[in-house]
Amino acid sequence: MKNILILADGSMAKHFISWISRKRVADNKYYVISYTPNTIPEKMGKHITHIEMDPTSFAKFKNVMEDVRFSDIFIVMQSKEDAIYSLKNIRMLDETVRVIFVNQWDDDEVARDEENVTIINSDELMATHLYEHLPNVPVIAQNVGTASGEIMEIHVPFGSTYAFRHVGSILQRKWKIAAIYRDDKQILPTNATMIRPNDTLLVLGKPIVLDGVYKTINKRIGLFPEPFGKDLYLLLDFRYDQENALIYLKESLYLLEKLEDKSLFIRVIYPNNFQLIDELKSYESNNITVSVCYDDEDNNRLVEFDIQQHDIGLILNSIETFESDDLQETLYNLKKIVYLFGDKLLYNIKECIILMDENEKMESISSTAFDITESLALTLTLADFDPEGEFENRKIIVDHYETLSHIFNMEVEIVQKVGNPIREISDMEDILQIAPFEKELSRNTLLKFVSTKVKDFILTTKKHPKLLVPFALGDL
Repeated sequence: MKNILILADGSMAKHFISWISRKRVADNKYYVISYTPNTIPEKMGKHITHIEMDPTSFAKFKNVMEDVRFSDIFIVMQSKEDAIYSLKNIRMLDETVRVIFVNQWDDDEVARDEENVTIINSDELMATHLYEHLPNVPVIAQNVGTASGEIMEIHVPFGSTYAFRHVGSILQRKWKIAAIYRDDKQILPTNATMIRPNDTLLVLGKPIVLDGVYKTINKRIGLFPEPFGKDLYLLLDFRYDQENALIYLKESLYLLEKLEDKSLFIRVIYPNNFQLIDELKSYESNNITVSVCYDDEDNNRLVEFDIQQHDIGLILNSIETFESDDLQETLYNLKKIVYLFGDKLLYNIKECIILMDENEKMESISSTAFDITESLALTLTLADFDPEGEFENRKIIVDHYETLSHIFNMEVEIVQKVGNPIREISDMEDILQIAPFEKELSRNTLLKFVSTKVKDFILTTKKHPKLLVPFALGDL
C-alpha cells in the first residue's frame, strides 16, 4: 500500500480528486490537504482522507509528515506563493520524497532547480493535447501499437530493487528497456548504463510481462535475490557433493528462513546414493521441492530449463559442481546470482566483504551487496587492499558506497590497507565474500600467488563462501 499526499487548491485539484475517486487504484491510499472552500468534491472514495489545514504552516504540516510516510506528494495549488512555501516545507522534512509540482503560472523558473521534483506545466500540457488534434500530426506514445499496454513508463523509486544496477546485468526476456529519462533528458541505454532512483524507464514487451516488471521495480530493497528472480535453486552433483549434501541443504534452508516468501528447488544430478536421496526428500514441503535426474545427458540444459521454468534468482552449489561441464558459462549467460559453498558455514557468518575491483564492477554489484547484508543482518565492509597503496584511484567507488549507505540507512565500513588482497582475505574469519560474476574465473591455482585481481583467485580458495553477482561493462 502506497500513501499519496495531495496539496489541493482550486478547480484543477478538485477535478484531480474526483478522478482518483472514480478510478480507484487498490494499492494506493490518498491524503488530501486543503484549506479553501469548493476544492473538495461532494463525494469522495473511502480510500481518500481529507485533512483541513494550511500546508504553508510548517508546524501543522510537520505533524502530518511525521504521522504517515508518503511515497509521492502532489502539489496542485492555485497560489504560486503557497505552492512554493509548501514545497519548501516538504524539503525541510524530507529531501528524497518524490514531488509532482503543477505549474499553473507560465513561469519557467518555479521549482526548476529543485531535486526529485517532476514539474507539470498545465499550459504546455493543454497545448500539447490541442496540437495532437491537428491534421497530419503523428500521435504520441499513448496511441502507438495495440494500445494494450505493450509500451509502459515506469518510475524507479528510492529503495527500488532496480536502483543502482546496470541495464546489462538485468535479464530482459520478452521485454526491453528502450530508453531512460533523467533530468528531462533521454538516454538510450547500453549494457553499462546505470539505473538511478527517480529515473523513468520506457519499457517494451508483452503486457502481462510488463505488469510483473512494474511490480518488481516498485519493490523495495530487502527482497533479495530480486530482481534477478525470486526463488532459490540448490544444485547437488553427486559426483562431488555426496559427503556434504546434507550440510549444503541445511545452509540453503537457513537462507530460505532468512528471506521473505521464497521457495527452494533442489535438483540432484548423477544420483548414485538412494538412501541419501530419500533423506533429502524427507525435507520436502509446500515451499521445498526435490527433483532427481537419472539421465546424465546434457544436464546443463536441464539446469537452464529448471531456472527458466521457476522464478529462480539465486543458484547454490559447490565450487566443484560450478566448475564442471561448462556449468559456469551456462549460469553466467542466465544472469543469475550464484552462491558457492565454503568450508565456513553460512549460519556462522558475521560479515559481508567486497574486495575492491574495477570501478564499474563495484558499482554494478553494490545494490545486491547492501540487499544481502540487510537480509542476513550482517555487517558490510568494502576492502581496498593494494600492495602499492594507490587508494586515490578508487575514491569514486568509496563515495558511491557511502552514498548508498545514506540512502539505504545502512552502515558500510571502508578499509584501506597496504597489503596483498589474497593474504589479507585468507586471514579473515566468518565472512561472506561478494564478488562480480566474471565470464572467465580462473581455475589456475598458480595465478593466486602472482595476481591481485579478484577473478584470479575466487575459485582457488574454499575457506569462505562466496556470492557472485552479475554485472555489465560496455556492450556485451
